[in-house]
Amino acid sequence: MKPSMIGAQMYTFREYTQTAEELRTTFQKLRSIGYTAVQVSGIGPIDPLVVKQIADENGLEICATHVPWTRLVDDLDALTKEHQLWDCKYIGLGGLPDMYRTSLEGYRTFVSEISAIAKLLKENYGLQFIYHNHDFEFERLEGGRTGMDILLAETDPDYVSFELDLYWLQAAGADPVEWIHKVNGRMQVVHLKDMAIIDRKPVFAEVGEGNMNYPGIIKACRETGVEWYVVEQDVCRRDPFESVAISLDYLLHTIEGV
Repeated sequence: MKPSMIGAQMYTFREYTQTAEELRTTFQKLRSIGYTAVQVSGIGPIDPLVVKQIADENGLEICATHVPWTRLVDDLDALTKEHQLWDCKYIGLGGLPDMYRTSLEGYRTFVSEISAIAKLLKENYGLQFIYHNHDFEFERLEGGRTGMDILLAETDPDYVSFELDLYWLQAAGADPVEWIHKVNGRMQVVHLKDMAIIDRKPVFAEVGEGNMNYPGIIKACRETGVEWYVVEQDVCRRDPFESVAISLDYLLHTIEGV
C-alpha cells in the first residue's frame, strides 16, 4: 500500500475545521504526520476556493467528499463545480436520509432518486457517486432482505458505487471481507477504522488497535481494486491527530506485505 493511496477523513476533525484558519492548521498537522490526501466532510462554511488553496499549500489531494442530501437534490450545479475545482472525482453521501430508512418502499424510492442523480453526475460532469453505509442498512425489511441488499441489487453499477465503512459493517454483524467482495468493481473508496471492546462495549479504535481482521480486509481491498483507503474515527479516546497517526503507521508498516 502506497502512502499516496491513504487519506484522512475530515469528519474525524470536525471540531478542528470550522474556520479557514482551523482547516489550515489541521491540514498542516495531517501533512506532517504523513497523509497526502483528505476527504472533505464536516468542515465549516469555508469558501471552496479557499479549501482548495489550503489543500494545495499543504500538498494534499482531495480524494472524496461527503455532501448533504439536500445539496444533491437542490444544489447540484454548484456542488459539481466545487468538485471540479477540487479535482475530486468521488462525491459521497454519508448516510441514507431518515425518511427512507424504515421500509422497503423507502429504500426503493431512494434508489430511484439517487440513480437519476448519479447518472447525471457521471454522464454530465464525470463524477462518481459513492454511498457510505452505517449499521441500520442491515436491518431486515419486508421479505427478509436488508436495506443494503436493496441498495446493492437495485442500483445501476455503472452509476452508483459504495464506500463501505468497515466498522459499521462489523457492528451490524456483517462480514467486512465478504462485503468488500460483494461490491467488487463498485468500491473505489473505503473507510477504515477498528473496533475494540472496553468494559464489554464496542468502541471506535485506531486501525490495528482493535479486533477486526485487517490483514484479511486489506487483502480483499487490494483484490477488488480499491483506489483510496480513508482513515476515519468517529470518536477518538486520545488526541485525534495521534489516533490517525497510529492508523497510518499500522497501514504502512504492520500491514505491509499482506
